[in-house]
Amino acid sequence: MFDFKDLFWALSLRDYRVRYAQTILGFAWALIQPLFTLLIFIVVFEKAAKIETGPYPYAIFALSGLTVWSFFSYVLSQSGSSIIASQDMIKKIYFPRIIIPLSKSIVGVIDFSITMFFLLLLMLYYNQPLSYSIISFPLAIILLVITSLGIGIWFSALSIRFRDFQHVIPFVVQIGLYISPVAYPASLIIDNVPNWMDFMYYLNPMAGTIDLFRYSILNSPINENYIMISAAIALVLFSTSLVYFLKTEKSMADYV
Repeated sequence: MFDFKDLFWALSLRDYRVRYAQTILGFAWALIQPLFTLLIFIVVFEKAAKIETGPYPYAIFALSGLTVWSFFSYVLSQSGSSIIASQDMIKKIYFPRIIIPLSKSIVGVIDFSITMFFLLLLMLYYNQPLSYSIISFPLAIILLVITSLGIGIWFSALSIRFRDFQHVIPFVVQIGLYISPVAYPASLIIDNVPNWMDFMYYLNPMAGTIDLFRYSILNSPINENYIMISAAIALVLFSTSLVYFLKTEKSMADYV
């Protein structure tokens, strides 16, 4: 795959140009969607539902979750349909097909960086300092990338033979936003369900990913055992997605 690194960057640059090059607002689009979602969260969850986030201003708390979720939803949506969208190229030339879904993460990193910068500005405005927990930030990013690509690669491989999975992706993104602790703390669920359901909740790898990211930025409380559950699921999804993708790679041109 290293021999095809130029193709990887070419595909990433193409996606960047498609997303930003001929737009009036440019990089601002990476911030507009999470910002409007944040405003909705503030009205619905903070003002109406009175969600408590402890010592952390709700705007920072919610945006930290949205920063992670925006990257996940973009990578999942783009990589999940990437093979079908690139079928003409797949039929004409040979190259490691895994490059296609992997390249989708680059533009996601750009969007993530822009939203992250705004999050840091918001923390500065609220006088919310970083703490020693920032050392876990790289682990949170690794877990986020593994989770996003693992699920995205699974969908990209499955959608080749089962086109219904293309319609499942928006459903997963929409439902996942509310069953993951993006707009509310995970403790809101954990404290109000039977103990055996705690394990079930963290089978959603994004639950542990968001918790770990919030801990690294805000030093919010976490349960290491729950994080390990989500991390284990993320690793299983990522490793099995690669195995299945590589197994079906040779026959992809026959199905697309």
